[in-house]
Amino acid sequence: MKLVVGIGLRGGTSYEELTALVRDALHDVTADVHVVATRTGREQEPALKRLAQDLNAELRTFETSELATQSPPTPSEKVQHHIGTPSVAEAAVLAAGARLIRTKQQSPNATVAIGHLPTPEHDEPAREHTTPAPAYDESTGERITPAPGYDASARDAVHRVIAERRDVRRGFLDLPVDDLLLTRVLEAAHRAPSVGLSQPWDFLVIRDSDLRRKVHDLATTQRDTFAASLPDDRRAAFDGLKIEAILDAPVNLAVTCDPGRGGRHVLGRHADPRTTWFSAAIAIQNLWLAARAEGLGVGWVSFFTPEEVAGVLGLPAHIELVGYLCVGHVAEFATAPELVRTGWAKRRPLTWAVHHETWSNRDVSIVNEALEAGEPGATRQAGQAGEPAQAGESGEGATSGQTVHVIIGGDASSLRHPEDLVVDLGPTKPPANFGVLWRHARTAPEATELGIELARDLALQGIGHLHVRIADRIDHAEAFAQGIATGASASGLRHSSA
Repeated sequence: MKLVVGIGLRGGTSYEELTALVRDALHDVTADVHVVATRTGREQEPALKRLAQDLNAELRTFETSELATQSPPTPSEKVQHHIGTPSVAEAAVLAAGARLIRTKQQSPNATVAIGHLPTPEHDEPAREHTTPAPAYDESTGERITPAPGYDASARDAVHRVIAERRDVRRGFLDLPVDDLLLTRVLEAAHRAPSVGLSQPWDFLVIRDSDLRRKVHDLATTQRDTFAASLPDDRRAAFDGLKIEAILDAPVNLAVTCDPGRGGRHVLGRHADPRTTWFSAAIAIQNLWLAARAEGLGVGWVSFFTPEEVAGVLGLPAHIELVGYLCVGHVAEFATAPELVRTGWAKRRPLTWAVHHETWSNRDVSIVNEALEAGEPGATRQAGQAGEPAQAGESGEGATSGQTVHVIIGGDASSLRHPEDLVVDLGPTKPPANFGVLWRHARTAPEATELGIELARDLALQGIGHLHVRIADRIDHAEAFAQGIATGASASGLRHSSA
């Protein structure tokens, strides 16, 4: 077994502290360390360099943006805020291509995680370790052995293609896409599950340059419209983003949906007609993953209305456009999504998204965690042992970005500036408008939680300052405002109120 030791550490961490922590983490693991992994910028730390030398291991570093694409089992929101990735030690192990066998352990100034690099001789033990215990038939008492999963190398390939899938807009090469290759990708899409096996999708392959130019012109017009709606600072950031590669990629694919395919009695569709469109979206995901495995880049373009594109493509009236994709060979696949690399947005930690039995029951309570992190001065302290805030990465004045004026109460008529965002706490859902968030809170604690979530979600979108005003003293408005303040403090946002 070849081991990878992932390390996060404060500047100036002593060699004695670091080696003691690594020794404890490796106490019952009998294998050689081949790689010591950390984030770029830490490779010159004397303790880390000496450790790698003593272990006769390669010292490998990863950019923060690459670490941020990993899915560590114990992420830290404070580390996410201070450094830009939810983990260093665990994420470095995963970025090195290793499987975690020991999650994050820590000392006052360092964190360590251990992983192993997949090898053929280790696949079988890993598979046995992840096979669930047998079950028993309640009526006969006979043993039922669950169906096995894939071996470790196959599982790694599945998780790798998911992790490395990218929405590609840059770097398409002037190379044709072989028909057999494209057919394999479309076959993967066509194998997607669908409600009632209705298979509501079709794939329109577009290579004609004149037709693609017409679609490109639609996207350009909508891009200009969106840019005009943005505040000045956000517009400046948007100007640097590439939103499509319609003319760059040699193949465009229009993925459509026939809502009536299968007739009247499609099994499973009667209660929720949306499952038809969900089915088409799953086909797109299949296509995307298969394309990545084949070395093809895919970019989804959404800067036009479906009706506009349907008109250009001459789609039948009953057919609806679900996705417009740019497909082709690329020079490389980026280590992280472009919106992460450019700072436009950040990933939402898994712990925010997983609930158990009831909505507020998360693996890590979003409310309690924010209340703790939001204590006076908390956002200016080190985010996690071994993964501290660096100069310029935390503290007052460190946060930049757009200002959003949160108006609690009111309606769409209150939207007078691009920075305005209305929160409607009423029981009736308002007409659709992205400037009006409907957040009906049934209790004051729920209102506080929803306020915390809003602040955190805005922080992930690059917002730097929240100005809150209660326009209508409706039920739980004050609790919602307090939640915003707590969430802003926990996320390192500037906060003010009127």
